[in-house]
Parts: sequence; structure tokens; C-alpha cells
Amino acid sequence: MTMDNILLEPTLDSVKAVLILDNDGNRILAKYYDDQTWEGNAAQKKFEKSLFTKTHKANAEIIMLDGMTCLYKSNVDLFFYVIGSGNENELLLMSVLDCLYNTISNILRKNVDKRALTSNMEFVLLAMDEMIDRGIILEEDPAQVTARVCLRSDDIPLGEQTVAQVFQSAKEQLKWSLLK
Repeated sequence: MTMDNILLEPTLDSVKAVLILDNDGNRILAKYYDDQTWEGNAAQKKFEKSLFTKTHKANAEIIMLDGMTCLYKSNVDLFFYVIGSGNENELLLMSVLDCLYNTISNILRKNVDKRALTSNMEFVLLAMDEMIDRGIILEEDPAQVTARVCLRSDDIPLGEQTVAQVFQSAKEQLKWSLLK
């Protein structure tokens, strides 16, 4: 039986995994939505190592690896990956990758690097959860995801802000007053 003879059942599951690796191939963030493909942490790490070796020097945006469609984008010291099945629509996966990257860029105020990402990890995780739920794509518009994730500290009353938020707000105000 060949792939041409098999009638594939329609499914909402489009994304198998979303990964963010550093420039050494180490995992910063990984969400796997398909437990049958990668059983356990060892299989995931092996896939990530293989994926990074194939993509860290390449200029392309898409590869096929282990029967999976892998789309990726690199920036400074980070690699962003969206993984789908071998017969998944590449344009759909690319829109998810673009949404992920642009949302993270908005959250980090265009300062997309490893240090900024790790210090704002809670917002990045929340953004990924707003975009994808158990492999099902919920939102592909970066503006919508950013609006849902980023509750501006200016909108929170001073009494309800944490000390870190107050210091961050004061730091931002001082920075902008010095730049004027």
C-alpha cells in the first residue's frame, strides 16, 4: 500500500512541536504535542540535535527530517522551529512560525535574544499557549496574541503591581526621559 492509496482522515492537529534552541543547539523551550512520535525526553533531545545539525548552517526555511516538515527561522543567538507532519501544509506552518517570531519580537520590544527571552519566559509560554493548544492552531495573528499576553504594567494600579513591575516601570520611564 502506498501513500497515494491511503485516504488521510482530516484532523485539526497541525503542529507536532514548537522549539526554540540557542546557537549551540541547546533547548531553551520545547513543546511537543505528539507523544507517539517522540516518546520520552531522550527521543526529543535526539531529534533536536539532528534538527539543529541540519539547519544551523543552512539558508533555507524548510526541511524534511524523519518524515516531518520542519520550518525554522534564526535570529542573533536563537533558532525558532515549528514542526508538522510530512503531509502538512507548509504555508500554514509558516504562518504559525511567523506569528511565534513576531509575537516574541513584540513582547521583547524587538530585542529578540537569549537573555531577553529567558527573562520573559512566562510571557513567551503564555503566547505559545494562546497560539496552539494540544497541536491545534488557535490564533495566527501576532497582534492578537500580543494583546492577549501583554497586560501593560501601566494599566495595573500601583498597589497591585509587584516590586519587580514597579522597578521595571520606573526603569522604562527613566530610560525614555533620558532619551528625550
